[in-house]
Amino acid sequence: MINWLPTALTFIPLLFTAIIIFMPKEKDLWIKIVALIGTGLVLIGAIYMYTVFDFSNPGFQMVKKLPWIEAIGAEYNMAVDGISLPMVLVTALLSFICVVASWKTTYRVKEYMGFMLFLEVGMIGVFFALDFILFYVFWEIVLVPMYFLIAIWGGPRKEYAAIKFFLYTFVGSIFLLLGILGLYFYSGLSTFDMMKLAEAPVPAFVWRMSFLAMFLGFAVKVPIVPFHTWLPDAHVEAPTAVSVLLAGVLLKMGTYAFVRIGLQVMYEGMKPYLWLIALLGVISIVYGALCAMVQQDLKKLVAYSSISHMGYVMLGIASLQVLGLNGAVFQMFSHGIITGMLFLVVGIIYERAHTREIDKIGGIFINMGVIGGIWVFISLASFGLPSLSGFIGEFLILAGSFPDYRVLTSIAALGIILTAGYLLWTIQRICLGKPKTDEVWADATPRELAYMAPLLILILLVGIYPAPVLKMIEPSTNAIVAKIANIGGQ
Repeated sequence: MINWLPTALTFIPLLFTAIIIFMPKEKDLWIKIVALIGTGLVLIGAIYMYTVFDFSNPGFQMVKKLPWIEAIGAEYNMAVDGISLPMVLVTALLSFICVVASWKTTYRVKEYMGFMLFLEVGMIGVFFALDFILFYVFWEIVLVPMYFLIAIWGGPRKEYAAIKFFLYTFVGSIFLLLGILGLYFYSGLSTFDMMKLAEAPVPAFVWRMSFLAMFLGFAVKVPIVPFHTWLPDAHVEAPTAVSVLLAGVLLKMGTYAFVRIGLQVMYEGMKPYLWLIALLGVISIVYGALCAMVQQDLKKLVAYSSISHMGYVMLGIASLQVLGLNGAVFQMFSHGIITGMLFLVVGIIYERAHTREIDKIGGIFINMGVIGGIWVFISLASFGLPSLSGFIGEFLILAGSFPDYRVLTSIAALGIILTAGYLLWTIQRICLGKPKTDEVWADATPRELAYMAPLLILILLVGIYPAPVLKMIEPSTNAIVAKIANIGGQ
């Protein structure tokens, strides 16, 4: 029965979406409770999956394989390993927290909660799928609820941001599909099983062209500079909870795909582009940090910060070193909880101040001492203060990438200084000094503290003792690096 656990975690939100569809739209409270139960069950299931996961096994576990579309060789193939489990845990936790954070939503609650649950189906499914067609279905499912969540509940330019998000990611998905089909037809294996296609006897140019097409799809999702321009607009216009999931999970789908598909399945095609991936990663680090430094909108600052931090993940992936790859996956986990906290606090500040303009917010330590303290704490975590979770991933990435990319790694290290600079400057402007208005803003409520507490605790505990996360990751990353070494990757 345990082999059905990935399936259960993926489709429980779909079941609760169906329940909400048949509920009267006036029952706002009951709809929220149903959404909370649905995401709560997934969170409990993800924690249970962690407790029964075999950390000594580098391969796939809880595998469930069934015939699906036999005419083309597509299968229902779901499983979990040390690369996907951390992402599932982050997705389950953030989805649950986002429902709690959205408790004050009053506009079209039925549709809002339904889309949030449906979004979770696609996000979790991506991390479990081992068949290319199944992976692609989940990859595309995410676009629909995210589009409507931005377009209906977003800010003043919500339609523009939603359409821009959809077009960018949909065009990237077309290239992803072309890469999948190219590999499928040239392999002659009549299967979409990722691990079988990894051994396909196809010419080198097929691997390269297929990966290049897929690269465009993954790069848009991360997003890597210069495929990033949709992200700041989407974040600025999206409601708080949607920004949390967008930065905490959706961006990780792109970096996860580089590991799962790029390294595990298509290394022969990815190998010639490793230097480009490393270069674009470092450009993203520096560019994102510089752009964040000049932002006046607090949410846009965090959005560009995400672009910068995703650049570190790309550098770690390109390193082909155990340290670098461990750091990349760890950074995906850590950045998910840190950036989720950043957007939650921005949302709380906006709810009180009715503005995100940094120059109009000041002295929040005076009236909002708890919120100000939390902002300082997560800012320190974001720029990698030792003993907080942000430090572990970045340190491992820099240590792993230095042997092969010394110049790029040195530049990436300078990015940490830029990150510390704009975050400390932001703390000075919004937390210190006198308030910019005579209005007294309320501090954190018990509900807000309750949904932020798990993330704050994780940031601290994982920073002090990263072993519970690393022991998930290391066996799988070791196996990936060993396989690459056996085929002459190093």
